[in-house]
Amino acid sequence: MSDSRENREELKKLHTRLRRNVGRAIADFNMIEDGDKVMVCLSGGKDSYTLLDVLLHLQKIAPIAFDILAVNLDQKQPDFPEDILPEYLKKIGVNYHIIENDTYSIVKRVIPEGQTTCSLCSRLRRGSLYAYAKEQKVTKIALGHHRDDILETYFLNMFYGGKLKAMPPKLLSDDGGNIVIRPLAYCKESEIEKYAEMKEFPIIPCNLCGSQENLQRQAMKVMLQNWDKQFPGRLESIFSSLQNIAPSQLADTHLFDFSGLALKAGEQEKNKSESVNQGLEILKM
Repeated sequence: MSDSRENREELKKLHTRLRRNVGRAIADFNMIEDGDKVMVCLSGGKDSYTLLDVLLHLQKIAPIAFDILAVNLDQKQPDFPEDILPEYLKKIGVNYHIIENDTYSIVKRVIPEGQTTCSLCSRLRRGSLYAYAKEQKVTKIALGHHRDDILETYFLNMFYGGKLKAMPPKLLSDDGGNIVIRPLAYCKESEIEKYAEMKEFPIIPCNLCGSQENLQRQAMKVMLQNWDKQFPGRLESIFSSLQNIAPSQLADTHLFDFSGLALKAGEQEKNKSESVNQGLEILKM
């Protein structure tokens, strides 16, 4: 009984932290507005289950009204358990739709054996979801990326792409037709993982590529996990830096007009006068 009570208390605390972080992200970036139709993209993984769970709770208590449509893309992977998500979504009583699109065959046909399939798979998946969102007049597409995903992407772009670029909590798609939001942007992966475990979500692993790990991203994940253990608070500080950018202290000539830097009116004459006075003082010595 004691363990059960302790577990309930821990779950309650986890849910409160996640809910507050999601609520803060939604408010900071104006992610969800009154009358929105939010399409929550479900992969069957811990992140998207947690995202849906928290948004459903916020939907009940929020001062605004918005609809939720849970959507999963069935990519026709071999041995994919097609019944798990529909059964779960029916059980919790949420409006849902399963998109059936055989992207698996395309990926296998295009990508040579042994090479990473993640990039193409992601593009095909995104295209299918965006198209369905437009068809259903969805106003926001919610993805389950969390704080650690954002930081991993930041360092991937820095180390391998030579860019200071991450995953924004809110963005307009390249074609200008969809707004994508990431309500878990302030949430730690470790807390999401623990929450999903305690809630006993029916997790579906990605088997398209044999749970293939992107080696570069995995390296970033290990690096960040090690930092988090050795230097508590470092990840929070790095994430905070993404929200406190000083273009004039970097070196991007597109973001800041370095070539146009000049003294303010009157400062040149003032500096000349000061130089003359300093020269006279030296002569007196």
